[in-house]
Amino acid sequence: MNERSSGWTGLAGFAGILLLIAGLFAVFQGLAALFSSSYYLVGESGLLVFDFTSWGWIHLATGVVLIATGMGIMAGQTYALVIGVIVAAIHAVAQIAFMSAYPVWATIVIALDVMIIYALATHGAFLREEMASGVTTTQTLGAVPDKSRKVG
Repeated sequence: MNERSSGWTGLAGFAGILLLIAGLFAVFQGLAALFSSSYYLVGESGLLVFDFTSWGWIHLATGVVLIATGMGIMAGQTYALVIGVIVAAIHAVAQIAFMSAYPVWATIVIALDVMIIYALATHGAFLREEMASGVTTTQTLGAVPDKSRKVG
């Protein structure tokens, strides 16, 4: 049996799922800003740079890219690993700028983005390696582990 398994591959796959979730959050956040500008309560200082319509489009666009990247990671596309880190970082910065509208929500989404970046940056190589070799990520009962690969 030539099957190998890595728990880190599961974490990279989990990052793909987190990208899908973060993308859905961003899409809903963008739609709320576009269709109901009274939904967000902002003090006199307002948003950092843009008005609600601009923020709505920014969140909607990043949400669509996050969802597409998450689906790419789930499909094993190696380019999606790099795009996922970049888009999650951009999304986190956008949430910092949106923090005056909903500080707790923005903090939660930033934490989600940091988890995505960590999983993809540190463990994405395992996913890329296993997808490139065509090896499945399931470990069968009684399979002999491959000692030629160093994990850690």
